[in-house]
Amino acid sequence: MDSTLITLCLSVFPWAAFRQRKGAIKLHYLYDHQGSLPAFMVMTDGKSSDIRVARSQEKLDFHLLPDSIISFDRAYIDFEWLYSLNQRKVWFVTRSKSTIRYRIIGQHQPITNKQVTQDEKIELLIDKTRAKYPKTLRLVCYTDPETGTSYEFITNNMKLAASTIAGIYKSRWQIELFFKWIKQNLKIKSFLGTSKNAVLTQIWIAMCYYLLLSYIKFQTKYRYSLQELTRMIAAVVMEQRLLIDMLSLKEHSLKKVREPVPQLALF
Repeated sequence: MDSTLITLCLSVFPWAAFRQRKGAIKLHYLYDHQGSLPAFMVMTDGKSSDIRVARSQEKLDFHLLPDSIISFDRAYIDFEWLYSLNQRKVWFVTRSKSTIRYRIIGQHQPITNKQVTQDEKIELLIDKTRAKYPKTLRLVCYTDPETGTSYEFITNNMKLAASTIAGIYKSRWQIELFFKWIKQNLKIKSFLGTSKNAVLTQIWIAMCYYLLLSYIKFQTKYRYSLQELTRMIAAVVMEQRLLIDMLSLKEHSLKKVREPVPQLALF
């Protein structure tokens, strides 16, 4: 789960006030790692905090199934919300904050992976915070072998290996790539209308287009990237050609098989 900010001109979009001279909207997503698809999206003003949106599930109307795993960054750390996930038997993985006070109550399991420096059971130290999350948590310290950077993760999952916990959080980067892709390819940074409804309409059209592309790629087993499929469709969208015939080609070979458009006769 994560969000992305889209800046707007405040004089053109006065309903999207963000700062004194700046407008913005925020798109909040739950990204399904298994299918590489957004499971839900909600748009708010740029001032709305991530955790506030995550807590308001009656507005988002999304449901996390028991035994599912959700990963998010430190902006979503709210122990009352995390405990509600735990009560629903939903696993979570997030980065730890330096301001979190805790004490180690025991080692979770013997460390066998050299990248894992700690795997401990912890409990929150501050009474007010412990009242929000009274259960035991797990702290995993992991060193990235490529960069040498150390990370601290907090999770309520006591079954998976520590390296798997680190891998789950690392896979969260896929939603960042998704944000980058939709901004570059789906034209959601420049809008045709200026009203809130016009902006929402264009964003939802972009999401429908993304889902259709993903569905076509999955059903036809298209072997190239979604980026190439987007360019292929854009190149032939105004031509009377069967899409299935285009899927076996690459973008650079499309011009070779494209039939010339017959000239209309002038009378």
